[in-house]
Amino acid sequence: MGKLIDEEGRRVDGRKFNELRPIRIEVGVLKNADGSAYIEHGGNKIVVAIYGPKETHPKFMALPDRAILRCRYHMAPYSTEERKPPQPSRREIELSKVIREALEPAIKLEEFPRTAIDVYIEVLQSDGGSRGAGITAASVALADAGIPMKDLVVGCAAGKVDGQIVLDLNDLEDKEGEADLPVAIMPNIGQITLLQMDGLLTIDEFKKALDLAIEGCKKIHQIQREALYRKYFGTSEAESK
Repeated sequence: MGKLIDEEGRRVDGRKFNELRPIRIEVGVLKNADGSAYIEHGGNKIVVAIYGPKETHPKFMALPDRAILRCRYHMAPYSTEERKPPQPSRREIELSKVIREALEPAIKLEEFPRTAIDVYIEVLQSDGGSRGAGITAASVALADAGIPMKDLVVGCAAGKVDGQIVLDLNDLEDKEGEADLPVAIMPNIGQITLLQMDGLLTIDEFKKALDLAIEGCKKIHQIQREALYRKYFGTSEAESK
């Protein structure tokens, strides 16, 4: 591999170190789900469906004081360059758990005891950062389902590429870079719900990457809000004021 950042500070896709990839979110794309969303984040294309709150099956899994949140993250066989086996991989099982734990703090599960809320995340095309994009879309889909939430949840990553801290790694940067730091936050509350790291960073690099990822999440949060405004008010948030 050659250098991933050129002498002018441009990355392989032409972005500066602090630029996000293009993002598009649509709300309510599946009529048979209680809530749904579709996101294009760079080359990622992900659809999310929400079902519930509904009666829990099997019943012994029900909790008397709150709903249970169940999350399934799945990559379609055609989502990667090499065909992926359709059965869930260890990584998909892990990410299902990670995404569920990132979303749970935002949902008022105590309002729906003895029920279940199912989140299905299907990655149609993968381009690095699908974990954060899936969290972003799942949060919008939960809002579309009318499930009470304390805040939306936004996911984004920063990392280290060619010795530099950069925002929103694409697939090539994720594979060839030195570190990856996925983050999810509730931006209005100011709470981090996901923080992972793969690779090595100094303390100063970690702080810089974390701050950069949080700023990226805040920018994506505005796109989430605009998508919900377009669905329910037929206009942008700025035009409605």
